[in-house]
Amino acid sequence: MISTKARCASGGVASSVTLACMTNAITDLLSRFTAIHYLIIAVNLLLMLLARPIILKTGGKLTDRQTDYRVNVLRALNLAILTAVCYNAIYLGGEEGQGLAIKLISILVVLYLAYMASNIASYLMRRRYGRTNNSSEGIQLSDTYHSRMLTLVVSSFIAIVALITVIRIAGFNSLLEAGGVIGFIGVFLALTQQAWAPDIISGLVLLNSDMVSEGDLIELGDSNPILARVFKTKVFHTVLIDVVNNHRVMVSNTKLRDQTIHSLSKFASARGLREKLTFKIGYDTSSADVKSLFNEAFEKIVKDGNSAIDHSHPLEIRVLETGDHAVEWGIFYYIKEVNGMIKTRQQLLEEILDTSHRYNISLSTPVTHVVTNIAPDASISNQMMPG
Repeated sequence: MISTKARCASGGVASSVTLACMTNAITDLLSRFTAIHYLIIAVNLLLMLLARPIILKTGGKLTDRQTDYRVNVLRALNLAILTAVCYNAIYLGGEEGQGLAIKLISILVVLYLAYMASNIASYLMRRRYGRTNNSSEGIQLSDTYHSRMLTLVVSSFIAIVALITVIRIAGFNSLLEAGGVIGFIGVFLALTQQAWAPDIISGLVLLNSDMVSEGDLIELGDSNPILARVFKTKVFHTVLIDVVNNHRVMVSNTKLRDQTIHSLSKFASARGLREKLTFKIGYDTSSADVKSLFNEAFEKIVKDGNSAIDHSHPLEIRVLETGDHAVEWGIFYYIKEVNGMIKTRQQLLEEILDTSHRYNISLSTPVTHVVTNIAPDASISNQMMPG
């Protein structure tokens, strides 16, 4: 009697024989997998499913694109491990092939564990030494100087251990071979340190100064300042949100440190942030009328209740400068909710403009001289020219 394997080999086409051939092929294929293979496959499939929850838990405040990137890195490593395990079980039956496959799987596992350990260590450092911020998205953990420094130290240690382990697994057992690999990596880092080392150091300095904390409102520059909110302080750069134009700005930590930074969220007193608006008004307007104009506009904004003005402190009106053409007046008020600073400033300016019309006071800088473009008499010019 011809066996099922023989019929399969002879190319039988009966449906029962075909089904038996498929069953035998699957059985033979599955028999090549050991319990260790099944365990590695099950763990990797589970980690692929849990990749996104793990990144969302340990990654901190990430954008959707950054979250997808980290999830894809983890899943790519899982897929590479699964591919290596299946290839080892199906095609590599000899001892030489088994050794090569085990090396490849071991290297991939080390890389995966190092990446996971680095993310978990960063999360633990932020949770222990970081800062808790309340935002519209809920409670967020942000880095401080201590959490960033410890994260860099722990991540560097993990990277060194992973590198040495990969070198040993790859077969570079002698001191000369291992030293050559480590030396090549060291030379590469030394040649490129100007591109990454200053930003890392500047980032640590900024975090240690506590002037650029996540969620703070800052003003950058002196000549043409921009108003921005700190969104994320990273290792090499800082992401800001331009609150006026509502878009994100990426600035390297080195360039950010070189600029003048005004932290509007860090108040100098318990009164809050002291805002100033300036106006140039002509000398023909009395001081009493100017003060009445500003006080009436201020009181109306306070009664409206839609501004961030702290009404517990009265409006301060001062003469800043007496120029050649006008008097420069300044009004000072306090706010504690810096999120509404722009809106409050715009509301107050609009109300002062409307009130100035009722008082018949011009807010434009007066012109006290006349500039003419009359050309000089040609005859006079000819007489003044040398003979």
